Amino acid sequence: MYSVELMVEEHENILKLLTVIQKACCGILDGRDVNDGDFRKIIQFARNYADKHHHGKEEQILFQEMSDRLGEIGVKLIQHGMLVEHDLGRLHISELEKALDQYRDDPQTIFKLGILTEAMGYVNLLLRHIDKENQVVYTYAERNLPPDILQSVDQRVKAFETEAEQNQTQETYLKILQELQSKYPD
Repeated sequence: MYSVELMVEEHENILKLLTVIQKACCGILDGRDVNDGDFRKIIQFARNYADKHHHGKEEQILFQEMSDRLGEIGVKLIQHGMLVEHDLGRLHISELEKALDQYRDDPQTIFKLGILTEAMGYVNLLLRHIDKENQVVYTYAERNLPPDILQSVDQRVKAFETEAEQNQTQETYLKILQELQSKYPD
């Protein structure tokens, strides 16, 4: 299924960002300064690629169909599982931004701790979340949604992707990811 393959591929890019975040946090623990610019780029990628672009397709298309068509199990899996975790990820990113602002204005250790806490909270949440989606949610959708709905999901995801390409979403944020990966190599 095109849309599931694409979402798994996007997960790979998000996992690369999570590795960057871990390396940036370890650098701080090793005594390096907080690189405000790099963390702002991390936030930009998280908000615009991971959330708006990737979660946008999930929430507006695939998860909506699952909630509408897969009964109580679909509703619980999506509304009480995946969507709650999406919101928790947004909270970690907002709190990370707040901690960065506080540290920039008043570089105290407590605000540095906030940066590390929220950044790693986001990493740990998304590592588990991505695994659940790849191993459980997507396969459940593929097995249980009717073929015509799966085809409709694919068509709508392709249209979403085309619009994003016209806005250079993928190009912009994958370039940011490459830049960050070059600064925090494996």
